[in-house]
Order: sequence, then structure tokens, then C-alpha cells
Amino acid sequence: MVKVIGIRFKPAGKIYYFDPGNLKIRVNTDVIVETVRGLEFGKVVIGEREVPEEDVVLPLKKVLRLATPDDTVQMVANTQKENEAKEICLKKIEEHQLPMKLVDVEYTFDGSKVIFYFTAEGRVDFRELVKDLASVFRTRIELRQIGVRDEAKMLGGVGSCGRELCCASFLGDFEPVSIRMAKDQNLSLNPTKISGICGRLMCCLKYESDGYECNKKCPLIPEIPPSPDDPPLEECLDELLDDPK
Repeated sequence: MVKVIGIRFKPAGKIYYFDPGNLKIRVNTDVIVETVRGLEFGKVVIGEREVPEEDVVLPLKKVLRLATPDDTVQMVANTQKENEAKEICLKKIEEHQLPMKLVDVEYTFDGSKVIFYFTAEGRVDFRELVKDLASVFRTRIELRQIGVRDEAKMLGGVGSCGRELCCASFLGDFEPVSIRMAKDQNLSLNPTKISGICGRLMCCLKYESDGYECNKKCPLIPEIPPSPDDPPLEECLDELLDDPK
């Protein structure tokens, strides 16, 4: 067994396991950890616990320290820089007339890299765009193409149910969803009724899928008729009501 805590770097992002070391860290505590992208600012969403070694990728990186007020100030400053970077990138995309849609911009905590997330129908040659952005920001630039589900997760919105999108509120990972799930639940196969705002099948089709699969595999228990020797139901209820226990 391995001692871990679960950390998220975005409100509805994937949960990553880290080694808390000798630190006593509570849930909802902000921490600083080292990742493959460098130093990152995250929030603890799963308290200290032990999990089997096969459930994690060893060796686990340790939590460096608890976040300080200065770290929080830096996160706010990064958010402001992200907004400015988005405006600059939109202008550069227009100048280069690239067929791409900018979705979001993210600064790593230490400012060593700026990541631009975009969607496009096909492959985009953005080499010249990267050069322009690098000359402006004087740091490493990464352009990452994402799918429509990831776009909905980043931008957020309201589903047909009237609630905030599951992907933007609590879903850490996307699970496979198939049209068969809608058929098993006797839902209308009208694409407009079973698709989310991203245009793909709604993630909530997965929620009840396991229950329908179980009903298919498990035979129904036949109803046992009452025995003629059993007392009437009314007498049984009277006994239960009169019983002081």
C-alpha cells in the first residue's frame, strides 16, 4: 500500500496522486507540487489515504510545500496574463489567417511555458504563429489542439437538463459513450435529444448504463404466491403496530 493524496489543478480537472511525505494536509488545502510541466499550484480534493501500488504510477512525486499568500497572488497575476495573452493570440491568428478557434490560454505556475488550446477541423500549420508568439512572450510556447468535449469542459455551459455541464462541474475524465446505451434505455434516437452542447452523445447516458446491463444479465426473481396458511396482511400490520419494540 502507498500513502497518497489527490490533487486537482483545475476545478473539474483530472485527479492526480502525490506523496504527502511528512506534511499533514487537509482537503481543500492549496499546495505546490512539481510536475512534468514544472511547479504547479493545486488543491487537495482527496485526503490522505492508502491505495494499492498497482493503482498508481511509481515513483510518486512529493508535495513540495503548502501554498503561501504570495503563491495565491502569483496565481491571480497569471490569470490576468492569460487574458492578455488570449487577446494577443487572437490577433496573431487573424493576421496569419489560420483556420483555428482559440479556446483557452494557460500559464504554468512558474511562468516557464504558455499553453494555447485550440480547436480546428483538420491539421493546422502554426509554425509561424509559434514564432510570433515566442517573440512576444519570451518564453516557451505550446499550441495544443483539443476536441469538442474538451472545449465544452473548458468553456462550461448549461445542459438541456438545466444544470451546469457535468464535464465542467465534476467529471474528471471522459468515459466512452455509445448509441447502444441510449437504445438500452429506450430513449429517443433523435440526435438533438441525446447529444450535448458539444455535439457528442451526452455523458449522462453512461450513468444508468451499468444498471441496464445488470438487468439483462440477472434473471428476474419470480413472485412467490402467498401460502394459504399465512395470516392476512392486515393482521400482520396490526401486530407490528401493537408491538412495543
